[in-house]
Amino acid sequence: MSSNNTAQLVQAVVAGDRRVAARLMRDVDDGFERARAVLAQLYPHTGRAHIIGVTGNPGAGKSTLVDRVIRAYRAQGLTVAVVAVDPSSPFSGGAILGDRIRMQAHTLDPGVFIRSVATRGHLGGLSRSTDDIINVFDAMGFDLVLVETVGVGQDEVDIVRTAHTSVVVLVPGLGDEVQALKAGILEIADLFVINKADREGAGRTASEIKMMLSLRDPAAVARAARREAGGPHLHQVSPDEGRAELEAAWAPPVLSVVATRGEGIDELVAQIAAHRQTLEQEGLLSRRMRFRAREVFLRLAREELWRLGVERFGGEQAVEQVVDELARRERDPYTEARRYVERVLG
Repeated sequence: MSSNNTAQLVQAVVAGDRRVAARLMRDVDDGFERARAVLAQLYPHTGRAHIIGVTGNPGAGKSTLVDRVIRAYRAQGLTVAVVAVDPSSPFSGGAILGDRIRMQAHTLDPGVFIRSVATRGHLGGLSRSTDDIINVFDAMGFDLVLVETVGVGQDEVDIVRTAHTSVVVLVPGLGDEVQALKAGILEIADLFVINKADREGAGRTASEIKMMLSLRDPAAVARAARREAGGPHLHQVSPDEGRAELEAAWAPPVLSVVATRGEGIDELVAQIAAHRQTLEQEGLLSRRMRFRAREVFLRLAREELWRLGVERFGGEQAVEQVVDELARRERDPYTEARRYVERVLG
């Protein structure tokens, strides 16, 4: 791709050209090298959108909730982009695109752009390309980017590495409050939403979440967040850096909604705005942005090191041969991993 062509694509995306942006996001999701140059030049145009993560167990009604939230923001005149992460087909590797189908009422709205992506084996509830697609939306000038995770249960804490505001959706009667405690969701949630609040047990679920929140130790949360981020390396910040300051000013609300009827959605949108305002007032939004920048940088660095290593190792076939020998216990992974790194550095 020539530099002139790259500049033209960047200009088109910044101007909001949806066809160009859609092609770029397809190339990003497919991992094409040509997309990297465009993303690199788009990056200075990012950093303005508010990123909202919506996570929770399967069946919690996340897609219906997101659909209603889109309507509420559009009523305010705000533009909304959505990254809907769907589970991958084990056969084709593609996404089922169920979220886009459920949000089809917004298809013709020029202020809404919905992109479904497949996890393609990536754990943590997100896709490998999620951050890059968010940056494309951000560069296009969308006010808000909603990220709906795949709904895989206890591995969904990756959203805290991406979102400025994390919304955890629970439903009564499925034992979600226990899952929340197990999964560390208490540490990542900025807002709790009890969806399908017209069901029996909704009040009990809300009460149990509030009780667990009251027992939470901010210092322990900060330590757990540092462990999750991998230790105090590279002047890192954790996703909950500043948690003590935030907890002094912000207690995660537990909201009750019935998304299918639109009940409680206005209050949810108001609380998201209040959380954003609190982050700005306490000087914590810039910390979360720094943490996200660090995570993106380290992810890209790991990918580049892997690509370079495979190339210097002799290609994918050579790597697979080593894997076969490891499986037969003819080699050990510790020595081979070091040898791989030496090839990269060599």
